[in-house]
Amino acid sequence: MGGTIKMAGPTGGSGPDIAGGDRVNMAFIALIVAVATIGGFMFGYDSGVINGTQDGLEAAFNLSALGTGFNVGAILLGCAVGAFIAGRLADAIGRRTVMQIAAGLFIVSAFWAGAADTSAHFIIARFIGGLGVGAASVLSPAYISEVTPASIRGRLSSVQQIMIITGLTGAFVANYALARTAGGSTAEFWLGFPAWRWMFWLQVIPAAVYLVALLVIPESPRFLVVKKKDAQAEAVLSKLFGAGTGARKVQEIRASLAADHKPKFADLLDPATKKVRPIVWAGLILAVFQQLVGINIVFYYGAVLWQSVGFSENDALQINILSGVLSIAACLAAISVIDRIGRKPLLLIGSAGMFVTLATVAWCFSKAALIDGSLHLDDNTGLIALIAANAYVVFFNFSWGPVMWVMLGEMFPNQMRGSALAVAGFAQWIANFAISVSFPWMAATLGLIVTYGFYAVSALISFFLVQAWVKETRGRELEDMTG
Repeated sequence: MGGTIKMAGPTGGSGPDIAGGDRVNMAFIALIVAVATIGGFMFGYDSGVINGTQDGLEAAFNLSALGTGFNVGAILLGCAVGAFIAGRLADAIGRRTVMQIAAGLFIVSAFWAGAADTSAHFIIARFIGGLGVGAASVLSPAYISEVTPASIRGRLSSVQQIMIITGLTGAFVANYALARTAGGSTAEFWLGFPAWRWMFWLQVIPAAVYLVALLVIPESPRFLVVKKKDAQAEAVLSKLFGAGTGARKVQEIRASLAADHKPKFADLLDPATKKVRPIVWAGLILAVFQQLVGINIVFYYGAVLWQSVGFSENDALQINILSGVLSIAACLAAISVIDRIGRKPLLLIGSAGMFVTLATVAWCFSKAALIDGSLHLDDNTGLIALIAANAYVVFFNFSWGPVMWVMLGEMFPNQMRGSALAVAGFAQWIANFAISVSFPWMAATLGLIVTYGFYAVSALISFFLVQAWVKETRGRELEDMTG
Protein backbone atom coordinates (compact mmCIF):
# COMPACT_ATOMS: atom_id res chain seq x y z
CA MET A 1 0.00 0.00 0.00
CA GLY A 2 2.95 2.25 0.31
CA GLY A 3 3.53 2.16 -3.45
CA THR A 4 2.14 0.92 -6.72
CA ILE A 5 0.64 -2.55 -6.70
CA LYS A 6 0.96 -4.55 -9.90
CA MET A 7 -2.16 -6.60 -10.23
CA ALA A 8 -1.05 -10.14 -10.82
CA GLY A 9 -2.90 -13.19 -9.63
CA PRO A 10 -2.21 -14.52 -6.15
CA THR A 11 0.36 -17.27 -5.88
CA GLY A 12 0.65 -19.68 -2.99
CA GLY A 13 -1.39 -17.48 -0.66
CA SER A 14 0.49 -14.31 -1.58
CA GLY A 15 -0.68 -11.57 -3.86
CA PRO A 16 0.92 -9.07 -6.21
CA ASP A 17 4.27 -7.42 -5.69
CA ILE A 18 4.36 -4.04 -3.97
CA ALA A 19 6.95 -1.40 -4.65
CA GLY A 20 9.91 -2.31 -2.43
CA GLY A 21 9.72 -6.04 -3.05
CA ASP A 22 6.95 -6.96 -0.60
CA ARG A 23 3.96 -9.06 -1.57
CA VAL A 24 0.34 -8.77 -0.55
CA ASN A 25 -0.84 -11.64 1.66
CA MET A 26 -4.08 -12.29 -0.23
CA ALA A 27 -4.97 -15.33 1.89
CA PHE A 28 -4.99 -13.21 5.06
CA ILE A 29 -6.86 -10.38 3.34
CA ALA A 30 -9.44 -12.88 2.06
CA LEU A 31 -9.94 -14.21 5.59
CA ILE A 32 -10.45 -10.70 6.96
CA VAL A 33 -12.92 -9.77 4.21
CA ALA A 34 -14.82 -13.04 4.65
CA VAL A 35 -15.25 -12.50 8.38
CA ALA A 36 -16.01 -8.78 8.20
CA THR A 37 -18.68 -9.29 5.57
CA ILE A 38 -20.59 -11.77 7.71
CA GLY A 39 -21.80 -8.51 9.22
CA GLY A 40 -23.21 -7.71 5.79
CA PHE A 41 -24.90 -11.11 5.70
CA MET A 42 -26.52 -10.40 9.08
CA PHE A 43 -27.48 -6.94 7.84
CA GLY A 44 -29.28 -8.58 4.92
CA TYR A 45 -30.79 -11.46 6.87
CA ASP A 46 -32.08 -9.29 9.72
CA SER A 47 -33.54 -6.82 7.21
CA GLY A 48 -35.07 -9.43 4.89
CA VAL A 49 -36.53 -11.82 7.45
CA ILE A 50 -39.50 -9.48 7.93
CA ASN A 51 -40.54 -10.17 4.32
CA GLY A 52 -43.00 -13.02 4.66
CA THR A 53 -43.85 -12.56 8.35
CA GLN A 54 -46.39 -9.75 7.99
CA ASP A 55 -49.40 -12.08 7.99
CA GLY A 56 -48.22 -13.59 11.27
CA LEU A 57 -47.51 -10.19 12.81
CA GLU A 58 -50.89 -8.80 11.79
CA ALA A 59 -52.71 -11.84 13.17
CA ALA A 60 -50.72 -11.98 16.42
CA PHE A 61 -50.80 -8.26 17.19
CA ASN A 62 -54.01 -7.16 15.38
CA LEU A 63 -52.17 -4.51 13.37
CA SER A 64 -53.53 -1.79 11.08
CA ALA A 65 -51.76 -0.87 7.84
CA LEU A 66 -49.83 1.88 9.66
CA GLY A 67 -49.15 -0.49 12.55
CA THR A 68 -47.71 -3.05 10.14
CA GLY A 69 -45.49 -0.37 8.65
CA PHE A 70 -44.18 0.61 12.07
CA ASN A 71 -43.51 -2.99 13.13
CA VAL A 72 -41.66 -3.57 9.85
CA GLY A 73 -39.80 -0.29 10.12
CA ALA A 74 -38.91 -0.47 13.82
CA ILE A 75 -35.58 -2.10 13.01
CA LEU A 76 -34.66 0.91 10.90
CA LEU A 77 -34.83 3.35 13.80
CA GLY A 78 -32.38 1.09 15.58
CA CYS A 79 -30.26 1.03 12.43
CA ALA A 80 -30.15 4.83 12.36
CA VAL A 81 -29.04 5.00 15.99
CA GLY A 82 -26.57 2.12 15.53
CA ALA A 83 -25.01 3.69 12.46
CA PHE A 84 -24.78 7.09 14.16
CA ILE A 85 -23.11 5.70 17.27
CA ALA A 86 -20.94 3.07 15.59
CA GLY A 87 -18.56 5.39 13.74
CA ARG A 88 -17.62 7.41 16.81
CA LEU A 89 -17.68 4.37 19.11
CA ALA A 90 -15.34 2.58 16.70
CA ASP A 91 -12.97 5.54 16.93
CA ALA A 92 -12.97 5.11 20.71
CA ILE A 93 -12.85 1.32 21.26
CA GLY A 94 -12.05 -0.15 17.85
CA ARG A 95 -13.75 -1.42 14.71
CA ARG A 96 -13.60 -5.09 15.65
CA THR A 97 -14.88 -4.54 19.19
CA VAL A 98 -17.96 -2.69 17.96
CA MET A 99 -18.64 -5.43 15.40
CA GLN A 100 -18.50 -7.97 18.24
CA ILE A 101 -21.07 -5.94 20.16
CA ALA A 102 -23.24 -5.90 17.02
CA ALA A 103 -23.07 -9.69 16.79
CA GLY A 104 -24.29 -9.97 20.36
CA LEU A 105 -27.20 -7.63 19.60
CA PHE A 106 -28.20 -9.81 16.63
CA ILE A 107 -28.51 -12.84 18.93
CA VAL A 108 -30.58 -11.01 21.56
CA SER A 109 -32.88 -9.54 18.90
CA ALA A 110 -33.47 -12.87 17.16
CA PHE A 111 -34.55 -14.64 20.36
CA TRP A 112 -36.76 -11.78 21.54
CA ALA A 113 -38.46 -10.98 18.20
CA GLY A 114 -39.49 -14.60 17.73
CA ALA A 115 -40.83 -14.83 21.27
CA ALA A 116 -42.55 -11.41 21.39
CA ASP A 117 -46.10 -11.56 22.76
CA THR A 118 -47.00 -7.94 22.06
CA SER A 119 -46.31 -5.43 19.33
CA ALA A 120 -44.35 -3.29 21.82
CA HIS A 121 -42.03 -6.18 22.71
CA PHE A 122 -41.55 -6.98 19.04
CA ILE A 123 -40.69 -3.36 18.24
CA ILE A 124 -38.12 -3.23 21.07
CA ALA A 125 -36.55 -6.51 19.91
CA ARG A 126 -36.30 -5.30 16.33
CA PHE A 127 -34.88 -1.95 17.48
CA ILE A 128 -32.11 -3.86 19.30
CA GLY A 129 -31.40 -5.83 16.13
CA GLY A 130 -31.33 -2.56 14.24
CA LEU A 131 -28.55 -1.27 16.46
CA GLY A 132 -26.46 -4.22 15.29
CA VAL A 133 -27.46 -3.82 11.64
CA GLY A 134 -26.65 -0.10 11.69
CA ALA A 135 -23.25 -0.71 13.23
CA ALA A 136 -22.39 -3.51 10.80
CA SER A 137 -23.61 -1.49 7.81
CA VAL A 138 -21.05 1.27 8.29
CA LEU A 139 -18.19 -0.58 9.96
CA SER A 140 -17.79 -3.61 7.70
CA PRO A 141 -16.99 -1.59 4.54
CA ALA A 142 -14.92 0.93 6.52
CA TYR A 143 -12.90 -1.84 8.16
CA ILE A 144 -12.34 -3.59 4.81
CA SER A 145 -11.21 -0.33 3.18
CA GLU A 146 -8.64 0.12 5.96
CA VAL A 147 -6.93 -3.25 5.43
CA THR A 148 -6.98 -3.66 1.64
CA PRO A 149 -4.80 -2.30 -1.22
CA ALA A 150 -6.21 0.73 -3.02
CA SER A 151 -6.05 -0.97 -6.43
CA ILE A 152 -8.47 -3.73 -5.41
CA ARG A 153 -10.30 -1.97 -2.56
CA GLY A 154 -13.46 -1.43 -4.60
CA ARG A 155 -13.79 -5.10 -5.48
CA LEU A 156 -13.18 -6.28 -1.94
CA SER A 157 -15.45 -3.67 -0.37
CA SER A 158 -18.18 -4.65 -2.85
CA VAL A 159 -18.25 -8.10 -1.29
CA GLN A 160 -20.20 -6.40 1.50
CA GLN A 161 -23.15 -5.83 -0.85
CA ILE A 162 -23.01 -9.41 -2.09
CA MET A 163 -23.19 -10.61 1.49
CA ILE A 164 -26.10 -8.24 2.21
CA ILE A 165 -28.01 -9.67 -0.73
CA THR A 166 -26.95 -13.21 0.21
CA GLY A 167 -28.35 -12.56 3.67
CA LEU A 168 -31.59 -11.24 2.18
CA THR A 169 -31.82 -14.24 -0.13
CA GLY A 170 -31.01 -16.58 2.75
CA ALA A 171 -33.90 -15.08 4.71
CA PHE A 172 -36.22 -15.43 1.71
CA VAL A 173 -35.24 -19.09 1.21
CA ALA A 174 -35.60 -19.87 4.91
CA ASN A 175 -38.99 -18.14 5.08
CA TYR A 176 -40.20 -19.96 1.98
CA ALA A 177 -39.03 -23.33 3.31
CA LEU A 178 -40.59 -22.80 6.73
CA ALA A 179 -43.90 -21.56 5.32
CA ARG A 180 -44.07 -24.37 2.76
CA THR A 181 -43.23 -27.05 5.33
CA ALA A 182 -45.71 -25.72 7.88
CA GLY A 183 -48.43 -25.05 5.29
CA GLY A 184 -48.25 -21.26 5.63
CA SER A 185 -46.41 -18.59 7.59
CA THR A 186 -49.07 -18.56 10.33
CA ALA A 187 -49.36 -22.36 10.57
CA GLU A 188 -47.74 -24.33 13.40
CA PHE A 189 -44.22 -25.52 12.56
CA TRP A 190 -42.49 -26.99 15.63
CA LEU A 191 -42.98 -27.10 19.41
CA GLY A 192 -46.37 -25.47 19.00
CA PHE A 193 -45.02 -22.23 17.54
CA PRO A 194 -46.05 -20.83 14.14
CA ALA A 195 -43.56 -20.74 11.26
CA TRP A 196 -43.21 -16.95 11.30
CA ARG A 197 -41.68 -17.04 14.78
CA TRP A 198 -39.09 -19.60 13.66
CA MET A 199 -38.19 -17.27 10.81
CA PHE A 200 -36.72 -14.93 13.44
CA TRP A 201 -35.20 -17.64 15.65
CA LEU A 202 -33.14 -19.05 12.77
CA GLN A 203 -31.09 -15.84 12.78
CA VAL A 204 -29.33 -17.01 15.92
CA ILE A 205 -27.21 -19.45 13.90
CA PRO A 206 -25.43 -16.98 11.55
CA ALA A 207 -25.22 -14.40 14.36
CA ALA A 208 -23.33 -16.86 16.56
CA VAL A 209 -21.00 -17.73 13.67
CA TYR A 210 -20.29 -14.02 13.20
CA LEU A 211 -19.49 -13.51 16.88
CA VAL A 212 -17.01 -16.40 16.97
CA ALA A 213 -15.39 -15.58 13.61
CA LEU A 214 -14.59 -12.02 14.71
CA LEU A 215 -12.14 -13.47 17.22
CA VAL A 216 -9.76 -14.53 14.42
CA ILE A 217 -9.27 -11.17 12.65
CA PRO A 218 -7.10 -8.24 13.83
CA GLU A 219 -8.10 -4.73 14.80
CA SER A 220 -7.83 -2.07 12.09
CA PRO A 221 -4.21 -0.87 11.81
CA ARG A 222 -5.39 2.70 11.29
CA PHE A 223 -7.27 2.57 14.59
CA LEU A 224 -4.17 1.15 16.27
CA VAL A 225 -2.02 4.03 14.96
CA VAL A 226 -4.58 6.56 16.20
CA LYS A 227 -4.34 4.93 19.63
CA LYS A 228 -0.52 5.15 19.44
CA LYS A 229 -0.13 1.39 19.24
CA ASP A 230 2.32 1.59 16.35
CA ALA A 231 4.00 -1.75 17.05
CA GLN A 232 0.69 -3.61 16.87
CA ALA A 233 -0.31 -1.69 13.75
CA GLU A 234 3.01 -2.49 12.07
CA ALA A 235 2.60 -6.18 12.93
CA VAL A 236 -0.83 -6.26 11.27
CA LEU A 237 0.31 -4.28 8.22
CA SER A 238 3.43 -6.41 7.86
CA LYS A 239 1.33 -9.55 7.87
CA LEU A 240 -0.91 -7.98 5.23
CA PHE A 241 1.67 -6.36 2.96
CA GLY A 242 5.17 -7.41 4.08
CA ALA A 243 7.60 -5.99 6.65
CA GLY A 244 8.98 -3.13 4.54
CA THR A 245 5.59 -1.91 3.45
CA GLY A 246 4.15 -2.39 6.95
CA ALA A 247 6.73 -0.10 8.54
CA ARG A 248 6.37 2.48 5.77
CA LYS A 249 2.59 2.44 5.97
CA VAL A 250 2.60 3.11 9.71
CA GLN A 251 4.66 6.24 9.01
CA GLU A 252 2.26 7.33 6.27
CA ILE A 253 -0.76 6.94 8.55
CA ARG A 254 1.05 8.69 11.38
CA ALA A 255 2.00 11.58 9.05
CA SER A 256 -1.61 11.94 7.86
CA LEU A 257 -2.70 12.26 11.50
CA ALA A 258 0.22 14.34 12.78
CA ALA A 259 -1.34 17.73 12.18
CA ASP A 260 -4.79 16.57 13.24
CA HIS A 261 -6.62 16.57 16.54
CA LYS A 262 -9.00 14.26 18.31
CA PRO A 263 -11.87 13.49 15.88
CA LYS A 264 -15.03 15.52 16.48
CA PHE A 265 -18.18 16.40 14.56
CA ALA A 266 -16.86 19.90 13.91
CA ASP A 267 -14.46 18.24 11.42
CA LEU A 268 -17.44 17.96 9.07
CA LEU A 269 -17.42 21.75 8.66
CA ASP A 270 -14.98 23.66 6.47
CA PRO A 271 -12.78 25.63 8.92
CA ALA A 272 -12.67 28.61 6.57
CA THR A 273 -16.37 28.93 5.70
CA LYS A 274 -17.91 27.08 8.69
CA LYS A 275 -20.20 25.34 6.20
CA VAL A 276 -20.66 21.58 5.76
CA ARG A 277 -17.84 20.25 3.60
CA PRO A 278 -18.80 19.25 0.02
CA ILE A 279 -17.55 15.70 0.64
CA VAL A 280 -20.07 15.37 3.49
CA TRP A 281 -22.90 16.56 1.23
CA ALA A 282 -21.80 14.01 -1.35
CA GLY A 283 -21.93 11.27 1.28
CA LEU A 284 -25.40 12.36 2.40
CA ILE A 285 -26.65 12.36 -1.20
CA LEU A 286 -25.40 8.82 -1.70
CA ALA A 287 -26.83 7.64 1.63
CA VAL A 288 -30.30 9.18 1.28
CA PHE A 289 -30.97 8.58 -2.41
CA GLN A 290 -29.97 4.93 -2.12
CA GLN A 291 -33.20 4.62 -0.11
CA LEU A 292 -35.42 7.15 -1.88
CA VAL A 293 -35.37 4.95 -5.00
CA GLY A 294 -37.41 2.43 -2.97
CA ILE A 295 -35.21 -0.66 -3.09
CA ASN A 296 -36.21 -1.90 0.34
CA ILE A 297 -39.87 -1.90 -0.59
CA VAL A 298 -38.98 -4.86 -2.80
CA PHE A 299 -37.01 -6.56 -0.03
CA TYR A 300 -39.30 -5.77 2.94
CA TYR A 301 -42.71 -5.90 1.28
CA GLY A 302 -42.10 -8.04 -1.80
CA ALA A 303 -44.39 -10.87 -0.69
CA VAL A 304 -47.20 -8.46 0.26
CA LEU A 305 -46.72 -6.42 -2.93
CA TRP A 306 -47.00 -9.36 -5.29
CA GLN A 307 -49.93 -10.83 -3.36
CA SER A 308 -51.68 -7.46 -3.63
CA VAL A 309 -51.75 -7.73 -7.43
CA GLY A 310 -52.94 -11.32 -7.63
CA PHE A 311 -50.00 -13.66 -6.90
CA SER A 312 -50.36 -16.41 -4.29
CA GLU A 313 -48.25 -16.36 -1.09
CA ASN A 314 -46.20 -19.29 -2.42
CA ASP A 315 -45.55 -17.56 -5.76
CA ALA A 316 -44.73 -14.27 -4.03
CA LEU A 317 -42.13 -15.93 -1.80
CA GLN A 318 -40.57 -17.59 -4.86
CA ILE A 319 -40.39 -14.21 -6.61
CA ASN A 320 -38.47 -12.91 -3.57
CA ILE A 321 -35.91 -15.68 -4.06
CA LEU A 322 -35.59 -14.85 -7.77
CA SER A 323 -34.96 -11.18 -6.91
CA GLY A 324 -32.28 -12.23 -4.44
CA VAL A 325 -30.47 -14.46 -6.94
CA LEU A 326 -30.53 -11.73 -9.61
CA SER A 327 -29.21 -9.26 -7.03
CA ILE A 328 -26.22 -11.47 -6.27
CA ALA A 329 -25.45 -11.84 -9.99
CA ALA A 330 -25.63 -8.06 -10.45
CA CYS A 331 -23.27 -7.48 -7.51
CA LEU A 332 -20.78 -9.95 -8.97
CA ALA A 333 -20.91 -8.04 -12.25
CA ALA A 334 -20.27 -4.78 -10.37
CA ILE A 335 -17.26 -6.28 -8.61
CA SER A 336 -15.75 -7.24 -11.96
CA VAL A 337 -15.75 -3.64 -13.22
CA ILE A 338 -15.78 -1.26 -10.23
CA ASP A 339 -11.98 -0.92 -10.07
CA ARG A 340 -11.69 -0.62 -13.85
CA ILE A 341 -14.38 1.87 -14.83
CA GLY A 342 -14.81 3.53 -11.44
CA ARG A 343 -17.57 4.29 -8.96
CA LYS A 344 -19.22 7.33 -10.54
CA PRO A 345 -20.01 5.74 -13.94
CA LEU A 346 -21.72 2.83 -12.19
CA LEU A 347 -23.85 5.24 -10.17
CA LEU A 348 -24.95 7.07 -13.32
CA ILE A 349 -25.78 3.83 -15.13
CA GLY A 350 -27.80 2.68 -12.13
CA SER A 351 -29.75 5.94 -11.79
CA ALA A 352 -30.77 5.90 -15.46
CA GLY A 353 -31.70 2.21 -15.41
CA MET A 354 -33.71 2.50 -12.20
CA PHE A 355 -35.67 5.47 -13.55
CA VAL A 356 -36.75 3.57 -16.65
CA THR A 357 -37.63 0.34 -14.85
CA LEU A 358 -39.47 2.02 -11.96
CA ALA A 359 -41.47 4.11 -14.42
CA THR A 360 -42.39 0.88 -16.21
CA VAL A 361 -43.57 -0.72 -12.96
CA ALA A 362 -45.70 2.35 -12.21
CA TRP A 363 -47.24 2.13 -15.69
CA CYS A 364 -48.05 -1.55 -15.16
CA PHE A 365 -49.85 -0.79 -11.91
CA SER A 366 -51.90 1.84 -13.75
CA LYS A 367 -53.35 -1.05 -15.78
CA ALA A 368 -54.40 -3.08 -12.72
CA ALA A 369 -58.09 -3.92 -12.31
CA LEU A 370 -59.96 -3.86 -9.00
CA ILE A 371 -61.58 -7.26 -8.45
CA ASP A 372 -63.36 -8.06 -5.16
CA GLY A 373 -61.54 -5.22 -3.45
CA SER A 374 -58.06 -6.31 -4.59
CA LEU A 375 -55.86 -5.23 -7.49
CA HIS A 376 -55.15 -7.73 -10.26
CA LEU A 377 -52.87 -7.52 -13.29
CA ASP A 378 -53.65 -9.41 -16.47
CA ASP A 379 -51.09 -12.03 -17.50
CA ASN A 380 -49.20 -9.85 -19.99
CA THR A 381 -49.04 -6.78 -17.76
CA GLY A 382 -48.12 -8.92 -14.77
CA LEU A 383 -45.21 -10.40 -16.73
CA ILE A 384 -44.01 -6.93 -17.76
CA ALA A 385 -44.24 -5.75 -14.13
CA LEU A 386 -42.31 -8.78 -12.94
CA ILE A 387 -39.55 -8.31 -15.53
CA ALA A 388 -39.31 -4.55 -14.89
CA ALA A 389 -39.20 -4.99 -11.11
CA ASN A 390 -36.41 -7.55 -11.37
CA ALA A 391 -34.53 -5.41 -13.92
CA TYR A 392 -34.78 -2.57 -11.40
CA VAL A 393 -33.27 -4.83 -8.73
CA VAL A 394 -30.44 -5.71 -11.13
CA PHE A 395 -29.68 -2.06 -11.93
CA PHE A 396 -29.67 -1.17 -8.23
CA ASN A 397 -27.32 -3.98 -7.27
CA PHE A 398 -25.02 -3.27 -10.21
CA SER A 399 -24.64 0.31 -9.01
CA TRP A 400 -26.06 2.06 -5.97
CA GLY A 401 -26.22 -1.11 -3.85
CA PRO A 402 -22.49 -1.87 -3.67
CA VAL A 403 -21.08 1.51 -4.75
CA MET A 404 -22.68 3.54 -1.96
CA TRP A 405 -21.15 1.31 0.73
CA VAL A 406 -17.79 1.26 -1.03
CA MET A 407 -17.69 5.04 -1.30
CA LEU A 408 -18.84 5.71 2.26
CA GLY A 409 -16.07 3.42 3.47
CA GLU A 410 -13.34 5.13 1.46
CA MET A 411 -14.32 8.67 0.42
CA PHE A 412 -13.78 10.53 3.70
CA PRO A 413 -10.38 11.72 4.99
CA ASN A 414 -8.93 9.74 7.93
CA GLN A 415 -9.57 12.49 10.46
CA MET A 416 -13.31 12.77 9.80
CA ARG A 417 -14.12 9.21 8.71
CA GLY A 418 -15.81 8.17 11.95
CA SER A 419 -17.90 11.34 12.23
CA ALA A 420 -18.84 11.37 8.55
CA LEU A 421 -19.83 7.71 8.65
CA ALA A 422 -21.98 8.42 11.69
CA VAL A 423 -23.87 11.22 9.96
CA ALA A 424 -24.19 9.49 6.57
CA GLY A 425 -25.18 6.19 8.15
CA PHE A 426 -27.80 7.91 10.32
CA ALA A 427 -29.24 9.71 7.29
CA GLN A 428 -29.31 6.49 5.28
CA TRP A 429 -31.31 4.61 7.87
CA ILE A 430 -33.70 7.48 8.59
CA ALA A 431 -34.45 7.63 4.87
CA ASN A 432 -34.89 3.85 4.88
CA PHE A 433 -37.29 4.14 7.83
CA ALA A 434 -39.32 6.90 6.17
CA ILE A 435 -39.66 4.96 2.91
CA SER A 436 -40.44 1.63 4.58
CA VAL A 437 -42.95 2.88 7.14
CA SER A 438 -44.73 5.11 4.63
CA PHE A 439 -45.15 2.41 1.96
CA PRO A 440 -48.29 0.66 3.33
CA TRP A 441 -49.99 4.03 3.83
CA MET A 442 -48.85 5.42 0.45
CA ALA A 443 -49.91 2.26 -1.39
CA ALA A 444 -53.34 2.25 0.30
CA THR A 445 -53.97 6.01 0.13
CA LEU A 446 -52.14 7.28 -2.94
CA GLY A 447 -51.97 4.04 -4.90
CA LEU A 448 -49.09 2.04 -6.32
CA ILE A 449 -48.86 4.28 -9.40
CA VAL A 450 -48.03 7.41 -7.40
CA THR A 451 -45.86 5.45 -4.96
CA TYR A 452 -43.65 3.91 -7.64
CA GLY A 453 -43.75 7.16 -9.61
CA PHE A 454 -42.14 8.87 -6.60
CA TYR A 455 -39.35 6.27 -6.53
CA ALA A 456 -38.81 6.73 -10.28
CA VAL A 457 -38.52 10.52 -9.94
CA SER A 458 -36.04 10.04 -7.07
CA ALA A 459 -33.90 7.86 -9.34
CA LEU A 460 -33.95 10.57 -12.03
CA ILE A 461 -32.95 13.28 -9.55
CA SER A 462 -30.12 11.09 -8.24
CA PHE A 463 -28.57 11.02 -11.74
CA PHE A 464 -28.07 14.79 -11.77
CA LEU A 465 -26.94 14.97 -8.14
CA VAL A 466 -24.22 12.39 -8.80
CA GLN A 467 -23.07 14.38 -11.82
CA ALA A 468 -22.78 17.54 -9.73
CA TRP A 469 -21.52 16.35 -6.33
CA VAL A 470 -19.78 12.97 -6.43
CA LYS A 471 -16.05 12.71 -7.16
CA GLU A 472 -14.32 9.55 -8.34
CA THR A 473 -12.29 7.69 -5.68
CA ARG A 474 -11.01 4.76 -7.77
CA GLY A 475 -7.36 3.88 -7.05
CA ARG A 476 -6.76 6.60 -4.45
CA GLU A 477 -5.12 5.80 -1.12
CA LEU A 478 -7.20 6.54 1.98
CA GLU A 479 -4.47 8.92 3.19
CA ASP A 480 -4.95 10.94 0.00
CA MET A 481 -8.68 11.55 0.45
CA THR A 482 -9.55 15.22 0.95
CA GLY A 483 -12.69 17.01 2.05
